Amino acid sequence: MCIRDRVGVVRFPGTNCEFDTIDAIRALGGDAEVLWHGDPSLKNVDAVVIPGGFAHGDYLRCGAIARFSPVMESVAAFALNGGPVLGICNGFQVLTEAGLLPGALQKNIGMKFLCSMQQIEVVSTGNVLGKGSTVGDCIQIPINHFEGNYVCPPEALEELEARQQIVFRYTDNPNGSTRDIAGICNESGNVVGMMPNPERATSMLLGSTDGTALIRSFLTA
Repeated sequence: MCIRDRVGVVRFPGTNCEFDTIDAIRALGGDAEVLWHGDPSLKNVDAVVIPGGFAHGDYLRCGAIARFSPVMESVAAFALNGGPVLGICNGFQVLTEAGLLPGALQKNIGMKFLCSMQQIEVVSTGNVLGKGSTVGDCIQIPINHFEGNYVCPPEALEELEARQQIVFRYTDNPNGSTRDIAGICNESGNVVGMMPNPERATSMLLGSTDGTALIRSFLTA
């Protein structure tokens, strides 16, 4: 099994999960380094993660300012060329704002910040997180967000369904997401965004190890 040599983890002002992500990658034998949002260089990394947090304080909308950072033009070009890109939580929000994934993330139903372990179902495996998973698998991954309610126009939703771009669904929807969506991918499967945090499910000290398989898939896809 070949592990990607170098993973870039993007840091914006307000990002707070970059080192959790780096630790999870290194625990599986990968190497990772921080990419500063103001530097357009991806430093020849093999994959990119946009981690969770509150980029630019979530002002205007989550990810609305981050999408204009110099690094995002490089991330978009990297993704267009087939490079693996994973957006986790705030990173998912950034990917939708940047147009790399369809839809948007709105405030949770009930207008409350949610921080809890959630069961999610694997819906499709033809993406960079799907290696080693089976459709129908149910895994335990924590969430930690206020704007996790996924929405998109009806026609885009039907395209997501038809093209098997819905990657994960909540089995007990905590935030009101359309059709229980917890994660999606682009049509090519090399860009994935998800609201649950797999890097926080890599040890039983954290309550679950189910995120390990997802990160391993990302490192070897």
